[in-house]
Amino acid sequence: MNQSHLLDVAPVDASEYAAIEDLCREVIASDQTTLVLQGEAIVFLEAAARGLGRPGGRALNLVSGPYGRIFGEWLSEAGSEVENLVVPFDRAVRPEEVEKALERSGPVDVVSLVHAEAATGVVNDVATIAELARSRGALVVVDSVAAVGAEPLAIDAWKLDLVVLSAQKALAGPSGVSVATVSPQAWAALAGAPAPWRGSVLSLLDWRDRWAGAGRSVLPVIPSHLETRALGAAMGRVRAEGLDRVVARHRAAGRATRAALVPLGLEPWAREASEAASVATLVRAPAEGAPALVKAARAAAEDLAAPIGPAPGPLAERAVRVNHTGRRASLTTVWSALAALARGLGSLGYEADLAAALAGATDAWYAALG
Repeated sequence: MNQSHLLDVAPVDASEYAAIEDLCREVIASDQTTLVLQGEAIVFLEAAARGLGRPGGRALNLVSGPYGRIFGEWLSEAGSEVENLVVPFDRAVRPEEVEKALERSGPVDVVSLVHAEAATGVVNDVATIAELARSRGALVVVDSVAAVGAEPLAIDAWKLDLVVLSAQKALAGPSGVSVATVSPQAWAALAGAPAPWRGSVLSLLDWRDRWAGAGRSVLPVIPSHLETRALGAAMGRVRAEGLDRVVARHRAAGRATRAALVPLGLEPWAREASEAASVATLVRAPAEGAPALVKAARAAAEDLAAPIGPAPGPLAERAVRVNHTGRRASLTTVWSALAALARGLGSLGYEADLAAALAGATDAWYAALG
């Protein structure tokens, strides 16, 4: 395909950038400062941790997967005393555990957590945990990269202070630009650090002072024009469908996949259904391991595009991930994944009742959508 026309596209100017930012704010329904930021979300998660961490600071960091662990390391490197509340990666952090940790640790200025972990397929109860943190005067910092569009996210109602988002998963958008929402309290904490980050890609304060608080008339960076416009296009699609509908599709896909596992002779990775993330479903692999099952499934299904793969990160050998994410949050995607898994299991010598799995998935899909 001739793509030379892409070189002739006018660059994104400040007014277009501001309009895309406004669209993001509308879609996520937040009145907080909402920034479109240039770079992967991991950059701005680090910016949040290093901006809020400080000598003398104390943080409770909730770890239900690999991304939570990394955030705690950044807070610690910035000088904060960090207590990591770590749970097994097949379940969520329970609110009662957070309450006990807060009682044990005394005053903390930051409580940080990952909303949903795409690497473990687990979702945390952000609303309840945020209420516990606020009752003790702590800022609430949330990585919602894998959750936005797959789980309910009420940033203002839950009084979340700093939330980092991306369209790359459930919103079916680009990964090279990100979104952050920042409350007045979080801005005050960032500015009140002993040595606030300035003149750095990790400086959210620079974005406030040079962009959000300066009339949004001059861009403080040269934006990635195609990625920024791709974010606008993704948010436009989500607005047209309705964010609630996007969340409902993901929830239905997750429940349909989970309902089909017993007839296949498989078990979900997340032990409790209420703690299973909707962005993707992780499945416990048989004795041969996840890579072997994925390889067998793809070969038997003669479909290299089957929406399955080994789980990323530390669970790569033990769990298979069904990627019903973004535009794949559909019943046909779930059917495709189940067919591939059933055939792969069969080639490894296991019995799998595909007909019952498909029927169970279909019933669960329509039940979830009401």
